[in-house]
Formats: sequence, C-alpha cells, structure tokens
Amino acid sequence: MTQLASVWARAQNGLEADPVTVEVHLAPGLPGLNIVGLPEAAVREAKDRVKAAITTCGYRFPLQRITCNLAPADLPKSGSRFDLAIALGILGASGQIPLETLHDVEVLGELSLSGEIRPVPGCLPAALKARAAGHALLVPSANVAEATLAPQARIYGADNLAALCANLHQRHWTAEPAQSPRAAFNNLLDLADVRGQGSARRALEVAAAGGHSLLLAGPPGSGKSMLAQRLPGILPALSDTEALEAAAVASIGPRGFQISDWGRRPFRAPHHTASGVALVGGGGNPRPGEITLAHHGVLFLDELPEFDRRVLEVLREPLESGRITISRAARQVDFPARFQLVAAMNPCPCGWLGDPSGKCRCTPEQVQRYRGRISGPLLDRIDLHLFVHRVEHLALAREQAPGEPSEAVRSRVIFARRRQLDRQQQLNSELHGSQLDRYCRPDRDAEVLLQQAAARLSLSARGYHRILRVARTIADLHDTADIGAPQIAEALRYRGFDRSA
Repeated sequence: MTQLASVWARAQNGLEADPVTVEVHLAPGLPGLNIVGLPEAAVREAKDRVKAAITTCGYRFPLQRITCNLAPADLPKSGSRFDLAIALGILGASGQIPLETLHDVEVLGELSLSGEIRPVPGCLPAALKARAAGHALLVPSANVAEATLAPQARIYGADNLAALCANLHQRHWTAEPAQSPRAAFNNLLDLADVRGQGSARRALEVAAAGGHSLLLAGPPGSGKSMLAQRLPGILPALSDTEALEAAAVASIGPRGFQISDWGRRPFRAPHHTASGVALVGGGGNPRPGEITLAHHGVLFLDELPEFDRRVLEVLREPLESGRITISRAARQVDFPARFQLVAAMNPCPCGWLGDPSGKCRCTPEQVQRYRGRISGPLLDRIDLHLFVHRVEHLALAREQAPGEPSEAVRSRVIFARRRQLDRQQQLNSELHGSQLDRYCRPDRDAEVLLQQAAARLSLSARGYHRILRVARTIADLHDTADIGAPQIAEALRYRGFDRSA
C-alpha cells in the first residue's frame, strides 16, 4: 500500500517567490528518504534534519521508501526553507497528522534537530505572492512580524514542530494580526552637526529634493563623508508602497529585514575593495548586491577612484534605468535598483590639490591618471559635482552656531518633492525625453545662458539635460514655476570641480 501527500511551499528566485508543491510518496522497499526536483546541497541535507526533528518531537519516522518531489522539477531549489513542508508531508503521508487544514496554506521554515522552527529569508516576498494566490502562509514565529507587513495576507506562526502538529490535530488556527509600523527618524545623523560648508549643505538639499546623484570632491577632513551620512536624515519617509518594496529587498539580503527599519531610507556604503558581484549582485542562485539593497535609498561610494574601474562601470545601466538584470545560464533575474548615488573622492592622489595650504606636490600627469580611473560616461551620469573646501580653523568652526537641523531641511525637501509629484508624478531626476521639454523649459534669458555654457564647457546632451533637471529642482525649492537665469546659473555651478590651478 502506498501513501501520497502534498504541501504548498515557495522557492526564492530573486524577488520572485515561485510556487513549489512538496509531494511525499511512501512505498514498500529499502527505508530511506530521497529528495528530487533540482535540490541544491542545503535542500538535500534536509533529510537528516527532518528525520531528527520528527523523532525528537515524539513522532514515528516511516521505515519505508520515501520519495520527496519538489515540483516543478526544472526550477532550482535552494536553502533550508522546505524543511517544514517536507516534515509535514511525511507525517501526513504516514497518517500521523491530518493535512486537510493545510489545503490552502503555504509552508516555509527550517527545522532544527530538536524540532524548533527557525527563520528563513525571503518571507515577505513569499507572503505577497501567497496573498495574490489566495493562500495563507505558515512561517516561523521569528518571521511573523516581517510576513504580516504584506497587506491583507493571512499569516500563521509556529515555533515548534510538536506544537504545530498538535494544532493540526485540534484544527485550531489563529491568524497573526497585521503590522502597522510607523516610520521613525530617530538615530539618524543630524545635519545640524555640520558647521559651515554652506555650499555643500545647499548641494545636499538640492540633491535630496530632486533625487539627484551627487559627487563630492575635496581634501581629507573636509566633511565629505559627514555630509553624505546625513543625506538620509533630510529625505522624506518612504511611502507605504516604497517601504514594502524596500522591505522585500532587505528580506532576501544577508541581514534580513528589521521592523525598526520600516519607512527608513536604506543607506549602503560598500568598501572600495568590493567586487562587481558584491555591488550589482550575482552568484549561482542570484542574490541582490549593494545597488539593490540601496533601492529607494542612498548608495555612498567613498574614495570613488579606488574602486576597480570595471566595477564602477556596472553602475551606468542602473543609474539610467533603475533596474539591474543578472543573467546566468539557467536563469535570469531582474532586481530593482532605484537608488540615489552619493560619491566622494580626493581631487588628486595626495588629496590636497586646490587646498589653500599648498601641500599638494602631485604632477599634472599624476592628477590626470588618478582622475582617469573614473570614466567620462560615468561622471556624465552624476548630476551634481561639488568641490568641498576644508575648514581651516577647527577652533573657529566649533565656536560657530550649529547648522540648520535636518528636520527643517527635510520640510523644504518634502515640499519640493510634493510639487514634482503633483506636476509630473515622478521626481525631476527621472524625467526623460519629451517630459524635459514639457516640464524643464527655461525662459529666454536662461536659455541663452545655458547655450553659452554648453558651448564653453563642451557639454554632452546628457550633461545638458541633467543641468535642466537640477535647475527644475532649484526652481521647485524656490516655489517658482519658471526656470530662470538664477536657477540655471546655480545648476551650472554644480557641474564641475576642477581645482587644477
């Protein structure tokens, strides 16, 4: 006599959570558990965890030939997320628990040898897909807070296999309440800490208001990193849709998603030794890289010329499209990458070019070679370029009044962004093609000024359009509908930082 049982589950394929049916078949023969359906190493090892967990919880592991099929068979399966579904399938096929209660419930969870149900990554994307399919989702208790962020999803939690099986016998289920966390700005660095540096603070505000990328160049100790770290504090909280997207990305990341981060813009600052895979994502089972983990947030690249040039070149596509596609022989995965780039660099190898101290002894050839590590096309895609001067007298700087706090700057940024969304339903940095002609048309004097500057600076078409976008943002901060010569002039100041003289 043979027995058959099936349990719903979800695989992880980037941000997609593909449905998987865990089919368990018991038949006479030499005892053993065989898992088929393109399982990777962690899935194949589930048979030892499942057997130990079942026996530890007081149930009988069938001494029969057990075949576990993870369908569809051509979809690669990875991780330990199928442990609980396999265990329930074995117990159901052997008649030890009733599976009728699970007819519309998908199951995720890793099992310990004691039967404890441990958390797994990617529960939020799975909850969103389960809700769309009209199913409930059973997750480890440690993942409940994350999974219940999915609107209108039915989520059940479990922390032990024995307790879960007891609930199945009693047919007793209690859905977890939905989460309604609030965005918090606590523990964010305040712009009031920056004293002086009026031009840099202004550029940071313009970048925040329009979602523009920013390059800060200057000598060591001029405050470039300090300014970049305070950008998240002047950005508005994420909308519910954006917060859900950012949480889903974090859910499949190495650290997972923390409820305390809800509504807060991600801030990623990879070291300059990061590889291309670390930056854009990849691997046999493609995982998100830093640019995806910074989705709807800030990607800060300090010491920009120290990054490998080939690594930096991969930024060009996502800066334009807001997405990154990772292709492998067996699969292709699309990740979102709508991030705000902030980069910092020294103006020369020693870092002191353009500083009043006159410490720089770099030759023009050394300066050119150093700056040549960053390609022209990449620089052309960065909206604002600014030279940050060093504060010469630190004692005098400490005596100055604190700068304007982040809360005050954030209110202006929110106002400017609201103007953009009401006018064009997107930020100025995302305008393209005919939208530029419609929303970024300068007046006559501003047009003359921009044409003269374009000829003198040999601006590319991309650079020309980026100046228009920045000028549009400056006009929004000034609460004016027209782009005049003052807005174009300020935008032009952010288009170069040459201090070679």
